[in-house]
Amino acid sequence: MPNLTKRVVDAAKPQAGDYFLWCSSTPGFGVRVYPSGNKVFVAQVRVGRQQRRVKIGLFGPFTVEQARKRGEEVVRAASEGRDPQQDKRDARNAITVADLCDSYLEAARAGLVITRFRRPKRASTVAIDEGRIARHIKPLVGRIPARDLSRAAVQRMADDIAKGKTAGVFEAKPRGRAVVTGGTKTAARVVELLGGIYTWAEKRELVPGPNPVRGVEKAKGTPKDRVLTAGELKTLGQSIRDAELASPAAAACARLIALTGLRREEAAGLTWDEVDEAGSCLRLRDTKTGRSTRPMGSAAKKLLAALPRNSKWLFPNKGGTGSADLKKRLATIFNAAGLIDARSHDLRRTFASFAAEEGYSDATIGEMLGHARRGVTSKHYIRRPDAALVAAADQIAARIERLLSEDPEAEVIKIRVG
Repeated sequence: MPNLTKRVVDAAKPQAGDYFLWCSSTPGFGVRVYPSGNKVFVAQVRVGRQQRRVKIGLFGPFTVEQARKRGEEVVRAASEGRDPQQDKRDARNAITVADLCDSYLEAARAGLVITRFRRPKRASTVAIDEGRIARHIKPLVGRIPARDLSRAAVQRMADDIAKGKTAGVFEAKPRGRAVVTGGTKTAARVVELLGGIYTWAEKRELVPGPNPVRGVEKAKGTPKDRVLTAGELKTLGQSIRDAELASPAAAACARLIALTGLRREEAAGLTWDEVDEAGSCLRLRDTKTGRSTRPMGSAAKKLLAALPRNSKWLFPNKGGTGSADLKKRLATIFNAAGLIDARSHDLRRTFASFAAEEGYSDATIGEMLGHARRGVTSKHYIRRPDAALVAAADQIAARIERLLSEDPEAEVIKIRVG
C-alpha cells in the first residue's frame, strides 16, 4: 500500500475494471482509477455498522494534498459519529438564503409575520421588504446556504450596499420603476430586515442560531427633524392652490395632511366610512399601529365637506377600484413650492411642532398623531376623542390653515412698503 503522492497517482494506469489505491499514511483515503482513465479521490469510513465511501473529487481539479485534507475531515466526522454521506445530502438539500427569504415573504403575505406592534405586517410594508430582498439580499448573499451565512458575509453585503453595488433602476409596480441608490441608510435597513428574517426562521427551526446579523456594523440613521416654517407653509399653500385644477386630489390630500398630521398612506387611503363628522374624528381601521381614532378640527371638516362623494374612497384611483397613490403628485407640489428637501411626512412633523409650541403635552400630541397607545383602557375602550383633544386639533388646524391661505407675496410687499 503506497503513500499517495502526485507521482503515484500520475503513474496509475487504467485497467479493464476500476480499482483503488489506498494511502498508507492516511487510513481511509484513496483514489479510484476507472477504465476511462479518470481518477477520483475517495474517503472510506465506517459509521456504526455501515461502511460509507464518500467521493471527494476528480484528480486534476483536486490536488492530492487538497483531497487528503478533505479526506481527513470525512474521517474525523465519522469518528465523531456523524454520517459524512448524510452530511453531504443535507448540504445539497439545505435551503439557501434566497429560499429562506421566499418562505418569509410567503408567511408575511399570509399575515403570519408579526411586527413589534403585535400586528401582522401590512401589505405596503411587505411590498417594501420584497424590493429590498430582490434588489439587495438575493443578488449579494442569496445563493449561500441559509445555515452557513456568516456575520462576515452579512458585513460584506452591508458594505457593498453602502458603496452602491446594488444601485440601479428597476421595473416596479404600481409606479412603473424603482430607482435604487444604495447608501449607508439603505444598508442599515436591509441588514435589519435580514436580521428579522433570521429571528423569524430561528423560532421555526428553519435555521440554527445564532443570528448572523448580530454584531454587524451599520450606520445609525439620524432622526429627521425637518419642520416647515410659517413662510414655507405660505409658499406651500400657494403651490397647493396652483395644483387644484391639474391635480385636485393631490392638492386636497396635501391640505388634509397639513391640517390633521396624518401619514401620507393614511390620508390617501381614507374611505368615507372612516370619516365621523359628528364625532369630529377619523376612525382609521388599519394603520401602522393598528386601529386608530384621530381628532379632526373644523378646518379639516370643512375641507372634507367640499370633496365629491362619488366613490368609496376620498381619493380614488382612475379605475375607481382602490385609493390613488399620490406620492409623486404630492412631491410635485412640494417641488413647485421650492421645498425640494421636504415631503408630506414633514407636514406631520410640523403639525406636532405647532402643537408643542401651543403648550400641549407629548401625550396629547401622541393622541392627535395616532401614536401607539399603551393603556388597556385607551386601547380597547375609548372609541372617540374627548373634547380637549378635538379642541387641540381644531386650534392647530386653524393656525396651519391661516398660513396655507395667506399669499406668500403679501409679506414681501408689506416689508417693501414698510
